[in-house]
Amino acid sequence: MTPTLVRQHLSPVGSPPRVNLCARARDWSEIQERMLVPLYEAVYERLEVGPGTRLLGLGCGSGLALLMAVSRGAAVAGVDSSPERLALARQRLQPDGWTTRARARTRIVAGSLRDAADADTPAYTLVTALDPVGSLAGDCEDLGELLAAAAPLAERGTPVVLAGWGPPERCATTTVLRAATRPARWRPALRDDLEEFAQRAGLKPDGSGRVACPFGYADLDSATRGLMSTGLFDGAIAATDQERVDKELTEALHPYRRQDGTVWMPNVFRYLIARIP
Repeated sequence: MTPTLVRQHLSPVGSPPRVNLCARARDWSEIQERMLVPLYEAVYERLEVGPGTRLLGLGCGSGLALLMAVSRGAAVAGVDSSPERLALARQRLQPDGWTTRARARTRIVAGSLRDAADADTPAYTLVTALDPVGSLAGDCEDLGELLAAAAPLAERGTPVVLAGWGPPERCATTTVLRAATRPARWRPALRDDLEEFAQRAGLKPDGSGRVACPFGYADLDSATRGLMSTGLFDGAIAATDQERVDKELTEALHPYRRQDGTVWMPNVFRYLIARIP
């Protein structure tokens, strides 16, 4: 089985829009990914990620969350389906100047979890899926297959961390998503989304938390590029066209522009800790 890491990266319906995937990956890495740093920090602090941790990151993107775990001493493996984002992750996690020993503590895998472990690889002690879900209908489906494939690679009782959008009234960005995505695709995040998903995946919920992750951008162009890099608007682009979605997104962002031209949207995200039985 080769599950596809879709969620925020590919078009959910229709023909995929034509985009510059390298530019999009760069926008994600340079603009958008850092918005979730408070979430990564909260999870790692709560689970005491450190030198004894072997972390498997699902949907690792361009590797910022993995880099933060490495800085705590953890050994990490990251899996993603986007070659463009993985190329950036390799630049971060496996630079030419690193020693062979340091490089051996990181593994970057394209697409299939079968390459995330071998007979000599110890079992993982933490599995994370930190791309927030719950803003688009059906965005958990592929993640379920991925978690099923990851479970045999981890120890029994290993924590699995899932992330999701918080209540719509506490996430300014959901207003933008609702305005600029197709109504049939957008859905409000529900209180027990993550718990219900974990139970369907055969995991046992074991704690949760909320983290403030404001989205702040230098200007409207940065905000547009950052949000577009998530892939959340690809379905709308496929259903209409890029120009229309750009216009709707720009209009939806106007209430969050400050007098100095910056864009600021307060958000709250949830995370759930579940256990592999």
